[in-house]
Amino acid sequence: MMDPGPGLPWFVSVRYVDGEIFVHYDSTTRRFVPRTEWMKAAGAVDPEYWERNTRIAQSNEQNGLVSLDMLQEQYNQSGGSHTLQQMYGCDILEDGTTRGYHQVAYDGRDFIAFDKDTMTFTAVVPEAVPTKRKWEEGGYAESRKHYLEESCVQWLWKYLEHGKAELGMTEQPEVRVWGKEADGILTLSCRAHGFYPRPIAVSWVKDGAVLGQDTHSGGIVPNSDGTYHTWVTIDTLPGDGDKYQCRVEHASLPQPGLYSWERPQSNVVPIVVGVVVAIVVIAIVAGVGFLIYRRHAGKKEKGYNVAPSQDGASSNSSTGSNPTI
Repeated sequence: MMDPGPGLPWFVSVRYVDGEIFVHYDSTTRRFVPRTEWMKAAGAVDPEYWERNTRIAQSNEQNGLVSLDMLQEQYNQSGGSHTLQQMYGCDILEDGTTRGYHQVAYDGRDFIAFDKDTMTFTAVVPEAVPTKRKWEEGGYAESRKHYLEESCVQWLWKYLEHGKAELGMTEQPEVRVWGKEADGILTLSCRAHGFYPRPIAVSWVKDGAVLGQDTHSGGIVPNSDGTYHTWVTIDTLPGDGDKYQCRVEHASLPQPGLYSWERPQSNVVPIVVGVVVAIVVIAIVAGVGFLIYRRHAGKKEKGYNVAPSQDGASSNSSTGSNPTI
């Protein structure tokens, strides 16, 4: 990523298992490090794992820098801030079958994608045609297919085995619904807190129909204890609040939960002299990390973010390092 901001790394590489970051590398520390307790445990990986993957990530970091310079030339750009993203991995489905993917984006837009079944790269934009030709003629399709179907799946099984206690954990969300009326609009908010694993679906339902439009989500944000929280709001008429329900789907729930807003009762509150009521507001601050290459055009310092490198691979384009664009 070009010019990510003061104190922020221009290159970040992270790996996920079931939506959880378990290893991390960035251009500031330049070390491949564990992010979960199960990856820190003795015997989780072979003794050379961290050094080997550090070398691979450092190679990807340098290749990313070269790629950003080449992309600026292909797009005829002479300045500005630019971002290169690569995402690849594999899934093991419930029926035992697997699938793999590799996608590249430049400045937030799709650039090139790999189809392992046809062994071809699809150039999404004209500027990606030279990269498509270079990768296909250089034999990169064969190495990508092998990695996605063999190496990636083998390592995924290993990670699942070592992290099964933590990865298999589930925590039910605590759900709260409340409303706030202002300027003739009732804003309903539904907040799910303390759930694990990360995937969750929170939506508003009216008369049995799930509402997609006019809703606003706060995203899924990590808590300090390893769980997550999220919230979804919707605006409606003050008199229609009773028609809405918050629907929550999560792995910890046997079936989707429905939660309604309870209107506050209009009670006459007596005035008691000498009694002070304290209201405590708890603020939860959390952050989310992404993998990106950033670099500011015209500068020669490192600056853009690449996707994770492959496990257990040597430092070359057919196994560990990502090739240049």
